Amino acid sequence: MRGLRVVGAALVSVVVLCACGAGGGSGEASASPSAGVSASPSGAPSPAPSASPSPSPSPSPAESLVRMTRTGGFAGRTSSVLVKGDGSWTRLDGNAKPAGSGKLTPQELERLRSALTAADFAHLPRVSKSGTPVYDGFEYTLVHGGFEVVTADGSVPPALQDVLSALPPPEG
Repeated sequence: MRGLRVVGAALVSVVVLCACGAGGGSGEASASPSAGVSASPSGAPSPAPSASPSPSPSPSPAESLVRMTRTGGFAGRTSSVLVKGDGSWTRLDGNAKPAGSGKLTPQELERLRSALTAADFAHLPRVSKSGTPVYDGFEYTLVHGGFEVVTADGSVPPALQDVLSALPPPEG
């Protein structure tokens, strides 16, 4: 009987440790080591029901604030810029290899955050390419706050123009 208790305690410890590490590596500690775990009627641990997620206005410094991928142009190039919540950014080439990095100044980061808020990604059309086509122009895919929008030169909504101008350049 004692051996069964030891095995049960070890199993609960493993589940609790796994639940604490399941936060995606954001570096934020859980308020309780057993958060997200409850006991079922049989005594075995089971995931607790989760509350509906609410969008976070400010991601933690390690989380992505916005990602922009630009494709096309005369040479048909692809490049991306990923900006994190602390303003650090990484530029990726068409093969998703690092091609530069840096950090926005506090003023640049505030300008970008303001432009992202004003753009209201939740209410933008997912694809905005209704304007006059620009041959050899660029297509932009932006991801922010769980929403992805696609637009192209000649049909970029004004709110996204502000976001694009606040981002680090996609090529160095």
